[in-house]
Amino acid sequence: MKKKEELKKLLIVVDMVNGFIKKGNMADAYINHITNGIISLIEEYNKKDEQVVFIKDTHYKDSLEFKKYPIHCLKGSGEENLIPELEIYEKFGLSYEKNSTCAMFNPKFIKDINDMKMLKEIVITGCCTDICVLNLAIPLVNYFDQNNRDIDVVVYKDLVETYDAPLHNRDEYNEMSLKLMKQSGIIIK
Repeated sequence: MKKKEELKKLLIVVDMVNGFIKKGNMADAYINHITNGIISLIEEYNKKDEQVVFIKDTHYKDSLEFKKYPIHCLKGSGEENLIPELEIYEKFGLSYEKNSTCAMFNPKFIKDINDMKMLKEIVITGCCTDICVLNLAIPLVNYFDQNNRDIDVVVYKDLVETYDAPLHNRDEYNEMSLKLMKQSGIIIK
């Protein structure tokens, strides 16, 4: 694996955890349809000796996020773990837990991003398009603008997904989120 300061590309897999796909209050099995495409991309990055990052929603009983969302991904419940299809890849990548909808606030994550001095592109995949993907992609673009770092942030529209619920139409929220990200300077492929 290349040293952090030599990396030019980074793949981020957001919240492909049991609690959003396999079991729990916020799980939607439909999201799993993007897994094979993500695996192909992970394998491509591994072959090219580029870095893969896994973001894992991980909460504690007193998490303030539970004022907005049902209890999910509690530390120690198994919901916070990557889905079995992706677990085998975790040992080859970097993993970060997050206690909010935005991975940017994990101090280790942002330190590692700052250490990647030659970084030119970040590809973001995973779920949920309108929550954790959006809340990572837009702040990353803003952070790079603030710090004059010319780094493309890319989202593959076929490798992100969100949940469906009575007041949350999957197609509508995906479309709206992709438009907001594009408007913010994110490259949508």
